[in-house]
Amino acid sequence: MPSTNEWGTLKKTVVGSATGARIPDMDLSLRVVNYADKNNTEIQEIQTGSYPQQVINEANEDLEIFCDFLNGEGVEVVRPNNDNPQYYNYCPRDSVLTYNTLAIATPMPIRARKDEFHAFSQHLPLVLDLQQDHADSLYNESCINDPDTLALEENAPAFDAANIIRANDDLLYLVSNSGNNSGAQLLQKTLGDSVGVHTLSGVYSYMHIDSTIAFLREGLMLLNPSRIKSKTVLPEPFRNWDAVWCPEPVDIGHYPGYCNASTWINMNLFSVNKDLVVIEEHQNNLRIELEKHGIECAMLPMRHQRTLGGGFHCVTLDLDRNVD
Repeated sequence: MPSTNEWGTLKKTVVGSATGARIPDMDLSLRVVNYADKNNTEIQEIQTGSYPQQVINEANEDLEIFCDFLNGEGVEVVRPNNDNPQYYNYCPRDSVLTYNTLAIATPMPIRARKDEFHAFSQHLPLVLDLQQDHADSLYNESCINDPDTLALEENAPAFDAANIIRANDDLLYLVSNSGNNSGAQLLQKTLGDSVGVHTLSGVYSYMHIDSTIAFLREGLMLLNPSRIKSKTVLPEPFRNWDAVWCPEPVDIGHYPGYCNASTWINMNLFSVNKDLVVIEEHQNNLRIELEKHGIECAMLPMRHQRTLGGGFHCVTLDLDRNVD
C-alpha cells in the first residue's frame, strides 16, 4: 500500500471519528504543547472531559458526508474502532506517518495520545512504533505566552506525524511545539539516506504544518501568507516550487468555549488527486484561487474543524496513493 506524497490518486484512506472525543485532564505535556498561548488564568477556563454531544454528533455527520464523497470517487474508506479514546480518534493524521509501505507511529509529545494509533492499526501496513514515555525534562514551561520559545527541549525525539508533509523523496518537517529537531533527526535515520527530511523553523509554533503549507502537486504548493512571508524561508528543495498564496479564510466559528484551531485551519485541504481537492464549503475565495491552477474543489461541510482542531487533511490518513 504505497503512499509517498500528498497528491497522487487516492485509493484508500483512514477517516477519523469524533465519537468519544475528549480533552484529557491537564498535565504538563498538554499544558505546554496545546495551550502555550494561554496564561495561568485562561488555562483554568479550559473545559476538560468529553466534548459536547452536539459537537460529536455534528462532526460525525460531516465525516459521513465526506466518506460518502470519497466512496463516490472510488476511494476505499476505513474507520477507527475505539469509541473510548483518552484524547480522540478524530485526527488519525496526527499519530501515524505513512511512507511507502511503512506506517510510523510517531513519538507524540502529548502523553494522552500515546497508543492512539491502535484504533486503526489493523488497517495499516507494516507498523514501526517509535513511541516513547516522555520525561518531564522534555517540556519547557518558558514557552507559555512566548511563541518564540518552543514547548519541547531536545533531550528526546518527539513529534506528531502532522508536523510532516511528503513530496516523494523530500519530506518537509515543521519544528514547532509538537515536533523538535531531535524528532526530525530520528525520522531521517528511520527512513534512510534515500529520503530527505528537511526542517522548517521559526515560522509557526502552534503547531502542525497543514494549516501553513499544503502540497498540491509536484512543484505547486499552497502557502499561508501570515506565516510564510517569502519562499526563501523554505528549505532549498521547495524554494523553486510555484506558490498559491492562500486568501484570508472565512471564519466559520467554533462551539462556545471550545476553540482548538485558528481560522487558517480552513486551508487544511485534502487531495483526492492532483486535480481535485476537498475544502470547507465556505472557502469560496480559496476555491477561486485553486481553480486558476486547474484544481477542482469539492466543497463539503466541516462545522467543527476549529472546535476539534482538524480539517480534511487532519481527519484522514492516506494508505494507498498512486505515485502520479
